[in-house]
Amino acid sequence: MKTYALVTGASSGIGECFARALAARGKNLLLVARSAEKLEALARDLAVRHSIEAEALPADLAEPGAASHLAMSIFSRGFAVDLLVNSAGFGAQGKFWEIPLERHAQMLRLNVQALVELCHLLLVGMLERKGGTIINVSSTASFQPLPYTSSYAATKSFVTSFSLGLAEELRPCGVKVITLCPGPTRTRFFEAGQYRTIRMRGKLQAPEEVVEAALKRLDRGGLVLCRWLDKALVFMERFLPRAIVTRGAAELFKP
Repeated sequence: MKTYALVTGASSGIGECFARALAARGKNLLLVARSAEKLEALARDLAVRHSIEAEALPADLAEPGAASHLAMSIFSRGFAVDLLVNSAGFGAQGKFWEIPLERHAQMLRLNVQALVELCHLLLVGMLERKGGTIINVSSTASFQPLPYTSSYAATKSFVTSFSLGLAEELRPCGVKVITLCPGPTRTRFFEAGQYRTIRMRGKLQAPEEVVEAALKRLDRGGLVLCRWLDKALVFMERFLPRAIVTRGAAELFKP
């Protein structure tokens, strides 16, 4: 049976890097993002360059019901997905009450609801075939509260907790889950979220580095922290009072 990798957020950043890396490995692709023109150009390029099948499926997963509609379209066209990469997501910086409520709602729908819906709907086929992999792109932001980007950090906390729990549920079933937690990465994330002041801990990492770290774990799943600094900080935060960690994070993200 011909199988495909479904990559959300595939028109740029980490999602695009996943698409390029998987195509280079000979994997057929279903590419999802809002930008139809850019997505279709990427699909054509990867199909020709790597002799694979690549389909552009434009969709705004922040819209209500978009993820379910996407899954139904995939089923109706007979695509079998054995690798799901939930890479789409966005953040926003500012005082919680000054960010429009609809922006928070869109963030919840994209970062949490669409991810859960795609996992739930596409997992059925993986279980029937007794194999598959889910890569959920979370963040190092998931390990502590982040004032001034509170909603984003909370959505990523959900993604990390959900993904690690799901991985254990699926351990006897032949389906693996990778919880990918990159630190600050060289993408359009901060620009798109209108982040104005971020006091970085170290340099931005390349999205290719993030993707490489995830793909090395395809055969065994698990939690992936890409850099030793991220691993060290996540480890040390366990031993610090929560209030101190939160105040320190506020200094990093306060506009």
